[in-house]
Amino acid sequence: MKHEEQVYVFGKGLPSPPLEKALLGGKGMGLAEMAAIGMPVPPGFIISTEACNAYRLEHQLPSGLHDEVITAMKVLEREVGRAFGSDSHPLLVSVRSGARVSMPGMMDTVLNLGLNDRSVEGFAAMTRNERLAYDNYRRFIEMYADIVMKVDRKHFDQAFDVLKMREGVSGVAELSIQGLKEACDIFKQIFQQHSGLPFPQDSHEQLFEAIKAVFNSWDSDRAILYRQLNAIPDSWGTALIVQKMVFGNRNEHSATGVAFTRDPASGANQFYGEFLPNAQGGRGCGWHPHAPSHQPCPARGDEIAPHKPGRADAGGLWRAL
Repeated sequence: MKHEEQVYVFGKGLPSPPLEKALLGGKGMGLAEMAAIGMPVPPGFIISTEACNAYRLEHQLPSGLHDEVITAMKVLEREVGRAFGSDSHPLLVSVRSGARVSMPGMMDTVLNLGLNDRSVEGFAAMTRNERLAYDNYRRFIEMYADIVMKVDRKHFDQAFDVLKMREGVSGVAELSIQGLKEACDIFKQIFQQHSGLPFPQDSHEQLFEAIKAVFNSWDSDRAILYRQLNAIPDSWGTALIVQKMVFGNRNEHSATGVAFTRDPASGANQFYGEFLPNAQGGRGCGWHPHAPSHQPCPARGDEIAPHKPGRADAGGLWRAL
């Protein structure tokens, strides 16, 4: 049965969408369920698998989706007290895929969406954290270039390595704020050189181009091969989640990671997690295919050697952070 709505908001205190995994995807349904029972889940909205399949069929966003996304974004703005596209109090969002079954690493994600040359200054002032603002902006430029415009990340990695070498540092956390600002300028030049277009400054343009790119990732070569190997029908499509950003790279007391209610290796009934302090997203963390090997470590992020992924009791980690 085709549903009338294509976009469903979720968040603590908001009406719960229909909890159908085939419609919301596994990630979307999980977020909606957690929000419905009052867990502190950052609010957002889910674009349905039906919208994805309509896009795949028509090769354009389906009729009515644009207006539904704009309406859902206004709900999100009211929930968080910030404005998407604002220069002074910008709302930043993530755009993630979410099929009805887990397909780790097979589809695409865009983080920090909503930043531009003006809002990065407002975000720095709002958070009183200039490092966070420009680190997020250079990450966003690189990710948007890769996912939306198919610009090879190696161009950005090589330029960033030169900046770190110039300052004599080995990690992002050691790079100066001026170095991060310079990285943003260089990354925008790389973007224009390889895409033929200036980096987009309109947040709504960024959003809708990212939505199309994430829908397209359902039909990427790696996703198709994964489905063939795991007997997952192409016809399912993926849902898409737009959600208020949280920042694992804010400082050494922030982290990115994954957590389970059971030990995934033994099935033991205990919290289990993997995380990286002062980092963002999956790149370089435990679930990324090129991550270094994990070593057991305490629950507190400030006791972990820098840039090393670790494992911890997820309940203790949540309390510590």
